[in-house]
Amino acid sequence: MTKRKTLRIGFAGFVIATVFSILSHSRSATTEQLSDTAFSGSLDHPAIQYGNRAPTDRVTQLNRKIANDQLRLTFTQTDGYLRSLLAELRIPVESQIMVFSKTGIQGALTGPNNPRALFFNDAVVVGYVRGAPILEIAEHDAEQGVSFYTLDQTSQTYPALVRRDTCLSCHLSFNSLDVPGFLVRSAFVASDGRTLPQLGSYLIDHRSPLDQRWGGYYVTGSAGSMRHMGNATVKDFEKPESMITDETLHLKSLESTFDTRGYPTNQSDIVALMVFDHQARMLNLLTRVGWEVRVALYEQRLNLSEGFLHDAINELADYLLFTDEVPLAGPVRGSSGFTELFSAQGPRDSKGRSLRQLDLETRLFRYPCSYMVYSNAFDALPSEAKAAIYERMADILSGRDKNPRYGRFSAVDRQAIIEILRDTKKDLPTTFG
Repeated sequence: MTKRKTLRIGFAGFVIATVFSILSHSRSATTEQLSDTAFSGSLDHPAIQYGNRAPTDRVTQLNRKIANDQLRLTFTQTDGYLRSLLAELRIPVESQIMVFSKTGIQGALTGPNNPRALFFNDAVVVGYVRGAPILEIAEHDAEQGVSFYTLDQTSQTYPALVRRDTCLSCHLSFNSLDVPGFLVRSAFVASDGRTLPQLGSYLIDHRSPLDQRWGGYYVTGSAGSMRHMGNATVKDFEKPESMITDETLHLKSLESTFDTRGYPTNQSDIVALMVFDHQARMLNLLTRVGWEVRVALYEQRLNLSEGFLHDAINELADYLLFTDEVPLAGPVRGSSGFTELFSAQGPRDSKGRSLRQLDLETRLFRYPCSYMVYSNAFDALPSEAKAAIYERMADILSGRDKNPRYGRFSAVDRQAIIEILRDTKKDLPTTFG
């Protein structure tokens, strides 16, 4: 393990963050360079214009419909606009995951007895705290990266989702790859929900061992014999790891943990958490690579055959193909129905296979290639970037790259991914694979 000092980190929005240290896996400069290198442009660069260029995300479209009296959000006394907003943004309640640490812009209202519920799809995260004055929304715009909004939890004729760039004080750092993005953090937490930064914390994604994940989160479902930090609070500061017990590892629901009235479900599904872990960094990578290539094109210095941008493309492709994913030591089982709902979305190839099919026995997905290849964020990449990513993926999947780190891909996996992509990704080069 190596310890890296974090920059510009704090608590806001939807995830656990601390102002102190990160414990992360040691990786080569090539495979982890974007975490340690500043973005070559700026938010107001002519190729980016974050905050000035009109966003095209779903939140913006929703605001327009409300203002034009084409849509009414429904307010209830139970959870305000939450369910209506989730429905309009096409976010399933089964995606609910719970953060009980005292973090975020409404951290004073959260804790083990009143956690923040997060709901997500491929592009949007909604944060809800029971009894809090606002809903929190973060949406990934295909070109602009993540934009942050709030919605007042008071009944109004024309409620508005208001953009809050103040969230960038936490969500723009090396930990989000130096672009407006998501942070997924795991921290040691006291019994009242306070984080304990002196004990360290983890920045997590699909490369993280389960025993480093979900400190400060509730977790329902089963991880078999594997350990994780969810559902646990520190009682012995000399031995913080002793907080993990059989009781914290095996929760079928949260009914016996706290009063769950006012929340859509009593679940914080382990599979939803694992998918969210993967997706957050994937979106950050897509934003960063897209921004770097756009700036390079604008400044007429694009070179994807060597150097920094070449390595950045490789880093994204490696993550897209789960090259460094930590294997599961046993089966994982969800609890909310998220597994079935997520897996059913497709698209599917002519043999009925999908990149959304989950494995949950030895790895997260049945076919180790991210479903985010279908996202608006991927599709909006400059054509030069997509071509380079496809070429790199083909080098790995075809076996042209003989590096031993790609030996984890079986011939069956390689061929299946190539066939699925050929059937379902319309802009794939005809020579792919």
